[in-house]
Amino acid sequence: MTQEELEAIVQWENYDIVAITETWWDQLHNRSAAMDDYKLVRRDRQGRKGRGGTVYVRECFDHLELDDGDNTIECLWVRISRKANKADIMVTDCYRPPNQDEEADKIFYKQLGEVSPLLALVFMGDFNLPDVCWK
Repeated sequence: MTQEELEAIVQWENYDIVAITETWWDQLHNRSAAMDDYKLVRRDRQGRKGRGGTVYVRECFDHLELDDGDNTIECLWVRISRKANKADIMVTDCYRPPNQDEEADKIFYKQLGEVSPLLALVFMGDFNLPDVCWK
């Protein structure tokens, strides 16, 4: 999908939040990835080529990117502040490589456990777990 196609779909559907997994963007991609009325939050793969994740947040929402301080797992955590005393929402865009080891999975579960009791959670990504029934 091209950037123009993405923008057309987002505008047509009027989404507040859009997450993209496996962007494969480089450092120069910031300007061309910008969309009107959206703030761009991205996490590129550190020290290796490829993958990466992006969350677009409509400008009317305050947000905070949370740094998990760990590059073992590839997750982008974005806290969305809601108005009128409504609870905040945590949006998570994750990529789990098919060959991810058990130790990295444990780190991910720990992070998830720290966040999930506190906030409503919107959980998206590519988990590469074909044997799991996602329905």
